[in-house]
Amino acid sequence: MKAGSPLLYKAYPNPIQYYFMPTGTIKFFNRKKGFGFIIVDDSQKEIFFHATGVADKNNLKENDRVTFEEKDGDRGIAAVNVVKI
Repeated sequence: MKAGSPLLYKAYPNPIQYYFMPTGTIKFFNRKKGFGFIIVDDSQKEIFFHATGVADKNNLKENDRVTFEEKDGDRGIAAVNVVKI
């Protein structure tokens, strides 16, 4: 997604924030069950995400590159605001 893209501005009202968000690769995503895992680029750790935290879950598949925010949940850290890049 290029800077200046309408999709970028829709997902992030402040596009500068986009450049400081963690990035990763979708390792697994089960659309029916509504969850998956991301491999974080910096640490190579796996992080859980739920379909409710995905901007466009219909367009997301394994091995896609994404940006996200980390949030503490009931069961540990989870990715939210997951956006395909």
